[in-house]
Amino acid sequence: MRGAPAVCNLTTTGRRSGRAHTIEIWFARAGDTLYLLAGGREGADWVRNLVHQPAVVVELAERSHQARARVLSGGTEEDRTARRLLLEKYQEPGSHDLDGWGERALAVAIDLLPDP
Repeated sequence: MRGAPAVCNLTTTGRRSGRAHTIEIWFARAGDTLYLLAGGREGADWVRNLVHQPAVVVELAERSHQARARVLSGGTEEDRTARRLLLEKYQEPGSHDLDGWGERALAVAIDLLPDP
């Protein structure tokens, strides 16, 4: 995955304010799905926002995509895939500095919607 964009911008809708909130975040891509890990788990504002309103916008390589977010159930095949892809992309070979994050963080899938 070297050479892929390092981050994407994720815009969620504030669960209380209704305003757009954008964060820059690490991601891994598999087809039309982006995988993210939330170190703050369910307490992260962006996760709380997308649970309330799963319609999100992702900016990837200077292009905006409408998408739907979903929190992955722990221990599923997709959850394991998300963790593996993110660690493969960001952890230096032979290093274990991101192992704890990769094990404890909450996995989120962002399904890109087809262009209208």
